[in-house]
Amino acid sequence: MSVVLTELHYLPSITYFQQLLSAETLLLDAHEHYHKQTYRNRALILTAQGPQALTVPVLDGARSEKIRSSEIEIDYRQNWMHRHFRTLQTAYGASPYFGYYADYLQDIYTRKPSRLWDLNLAFLHLLLRCLRWPLPIELTTEYRAPGTVPTLLDRRDFLTPKNTPAGPAPDSPSHRPYPQVFGTAFVPGLSVLDLLFMQGPAAGQFL
Repeated sequence: MSVVLTELHYLPSITYFQQLLSAETLLLDAHEHYHKQTYRNRALILTAQGPQALTVPVLDGARSEKIRSSEIEIDYRQNWMHRHFRTLQTAYGASPYFGYYADYLQDIYTRKPSRLWDLNLAFLHLLLRCLRWPLPIELTTEYRAPGTVPTLLDRRDFLTPKNTPAGPAPDSPSHRPYPQVFGTAFVPGLSVLDLLFMQGPAAGQFL
């Protein structure tokens, strides 16, 4: 069985899903320490001004890297959910399939889960359903250091906002272009929402 071990992202990128194409099971690391300035609380979308990051604010930012990712709490002192959804609406309202999926996204935002983990997991389950991809998801029961389980394909921190030795830059053109809402030059490295809003039910096959 092919098992891919990775961290949980907010509205994951197309590349995130592509690294799972050969997986029979997705194993999410629920025991890693949270890392700031990563895709754990950040997603990239395409707007009329170009790529834009949507960032979920979290509590205990100063000591977040000493806390498990599964325990990080969301900061609701600012109405970021409304801002994120309105930004998506402005960017993709004219796309062929935004209206098809918008209510499902808004429903998750309005639940206001207290933890970032629960928000990200809810979106991941939704996106897999939208992609028509019945990929089993499991959670780690303990922390597993890199290289200690050779049967796992460890992709933790393979995708980061910066070009690090852990893997290629997130905007590497690892997927074939498709029509996008803005511009004529294809912009890679975006949230899979960009593909989903443009391709709809065919998005899963396009991966």
